[in-house]
Amino acid sequence: MPAFSSRNYSPPLPCGKLRAAPEPAAGNRFRQAQPTGGVNGYILFIFSLLLLAWLSAGCRAAPTTLSAPPPLTPTIIVAAPTTAAAIAHATATVAAAAPPLSIQPPTLTPIPTATATATPRPTVTPTPTATATPIGPCSQRNAGDDLFALVTHEYGLSRTSAPSDLTPLAGFLGSDVTLGYPTQVRQIIVGPLVAMIQDMQAAGLKPVIISGYRSYAQQAIAYDKWLEKTEYAGILSAPPGHSEHQLGTTLDFGSPELPGIVGDPDIEFHTYFYLTSEGQWLANYAHQYGFTLSYPRDTLEITGFFFEPWHFRYVGVELASSLKNLGISFTEYALQNLPQPCIP
Repeated sequence: MPAFSSRNYSPPLPCGKLRAAPEPAAGNRFRQAQPTGGVNGYILFIFSLLLLAWLSAGCRAAPTTLSAPPPLTPTIIVAAPTTAAAIAHATATVAAAAPPLSIQPPTLTPIPTATATATPRPTVTPTPTATATPIGPCSQRNAGDDLFALVTHEYGLSRTSAPSDLTPLAGFLGSDVTLGYPTQVRQIIVGPLVAMIQDMQAAGLKPVIISGYRSYAQQAIAYDKWLEKTEYAGILSAPPGHSEHQLGTTLDFGSPELPGIVGDPDIEFHTYFYLTSEGQWLANYAHQYGFTLSYPRDTLEITGFFFEPWHFRYVGVELASSLKNLGISFTEYALQNLPQPCIP
């Protein structure tokens, strides 16, 4: 098959159009139109004409016959008469069939108003306050028998002041408690003191009483000894006339545990007494027998003395319990509640 080339390719003509034969050259038109070859050539010429006519007739599009559309039937719409009477009748019928519409306003439920209820407060039970016995003016006072006499570095007792009911402890307590010292106390504290010592012994403790009543003269001797030992004698011991021991209601307690805690076999007084079993028991329960710690911790500015955990004074169960609950010393209480003490 020969290769395709645009020079030997003629695109097909659309139906109904014949390619025009090339225009013959001048002088040759008749000769090309005449058939050649005798009868055969004539027959071939006629056949070509017929074929050409047939092809021309076949390419013509056959006429399309359109059918007429079906006749339209007009639709007649009859409108109902809308007279005023008919509208009134329809309205009456609907009104009779439907129940009357009643619109009620919504019922509002009132919001309850909260009532403020006061928070109950705990009832405070007043702490009983001990009332000191009226002691009158200084010129008529006998501080020696005053259970609530205030004795400090500022307020003191006279050289002749002494209780009238002193009694030795040897007749009430054994030597294991008194250590054989001729200790005296006021008769008013003997009962509470013996009961407290017995309860301590029943608890397995071994309390001892190192000192009780000291007169003005005895206190002077003790104070001089402290002056020989230290320059701090004024806050470790009281000058004569300014010691609670002159009242006969004050005691210094000791414990057999103290030498072992301090590391000194001869020690009698030391701040570490509060670490001993006897010191802890007294700090917790002495007030139940009427005894109070005279010089608690951190009260130097009030009492004028350092912490002495061994030094207890009898003031009665009621006042001692109040001081324990309030956490204050007798000195602080007396300055706020008792008459102005005397200055000797």
